[in-house]
Amino acid sequence: MSNVPQVKIPATYMRGGTSKGVFFNIEDLPERCQQPGEARDKLLMRVIGSPDPYEKQIDGMGGATSSTSKTVLLAKSQSDDHDVDYLFGQVGIDKAFVDWSGNCGNLSAAVGPFAITNGLVDKSRVPDNGIATVRIWQANIGKTIVARVPMTNGEVQETGDFQLDGVTFPAAEVAVEFMDPADGEGAMFPTGNVVDDLEVPGIGILKATMINAGIPTIFVNAEDIGYEGTELQPAINGDPEALARFELIRAHGAVKMGLIKTPEEAANRGHTPKVAFVAPPKDYVSSSGKDIKAGDVDVLVRALSMGKLHHAMMGTAAVAIATASAVPGTLVNLAAGGGDRTSVTFGHPSGTLQVGAEASQVNGQWTATKAVMSRSARVLMEGWVRVPGDSF
Repeated sequence: MSNVPQVKIPATYMRGGTSKGVFFNIEDLPERCQQPGEARDKLLMRVIGSPDPYEKQIDGMGGATSSTSKTVLLAKSQSDDHDVDYLFGQVGIDKAFVDWSGNCGNLSAAVGPFAITNGLVDKSRVPDNGIATVRIWQANIGKTIVARVPMTNGEVQETGDFQLDGVTFPAAEVAVEFMDPADGEGAMFPTGNVVDDLEVPGIGILKATMINAGIPTIFVNAEDIGYEGTELQPAINGDPEALARFELIRAHGAVKMGLIKTPEEAANRGHTPKVAFVAPPKDYVSSSGKDIKAGDVDVLVRALSMGKLHHAMMGTAAVAIATASAVPGTLVNLAAGGGDRTSVTFGHPSGTLQVGAEASQVNGQWTATKAVMSRSARVLMEGWVRVPGDSF
């Protein structure tokens, strides 16, 4: 019988927004895992419990959904303009990969609290009472995030009265600002158009808004693919043919956005881009049984993450929704009634969310200065995770 000792690694299990994940100070990782590469990926997969052909992640910290199969690596920032460097890893569930291609907007809300509690933010920048402004460098996408973290008696305040649809219990509000959320290397609209004709074999030609803000996202009209925009998870996730169609849309949209060269490459890039469908406001009942009235929202949005309909909304996709809504003529803007707007309230499977964004045209190109939303975060457990020493 083999006997390989387990390795103990300091870690914190946190909820951020409607996601949760395992947080590490990168200096606490085994030395060979402090740099990008196979050892790091194997370690994080083993922590989460992947790859798992049963798709349950029973032998790890993951929760068998895209929202709960997440890891975060943090370090004191190398830049004087930031407090903490933040790297996000989306771990596959049944497949052996860690996707580093994008950010997690929900877990961004937990980065500031973790950084303060773990001494990654200079004490001179953290008040005993009030709001601590934490400047975060999002290393996956090379962007700045500003988190405003409430402090009470020298400690991060985690409990409060802020209610976030998709999270059962109230907590303290953390305002998160995504600065200059559009792609820094390319256009916010990679094709140069706010609406394109996207040809998808076996489906046809779909009107699509393809935007790179927050996270690359492909928006299509719900009615064009046979939906109302009021669907909950069972209607999509219980239909393998529907999931396959969405993956086709995602793959061909990714090619048109210039993210990959062939549709087949999408299989190795599950985290990005996202695909979502939009519709004008309608009454519906959320997954918690809450009545959402058409008058409560400006637009309905349903988004898929890692091949499944999300139970609420990814934070980065919310940034894409806010930014697209601020640009006249996009499918999101049109479904919300058109015109100029700096904020939007959208309906998702768990309820509603208000997000704000500012967008303008510069030299004929659309750009965004920032997107803002409120989230909450809480430590669920802290101590050590253990992984077999031969697993990485």
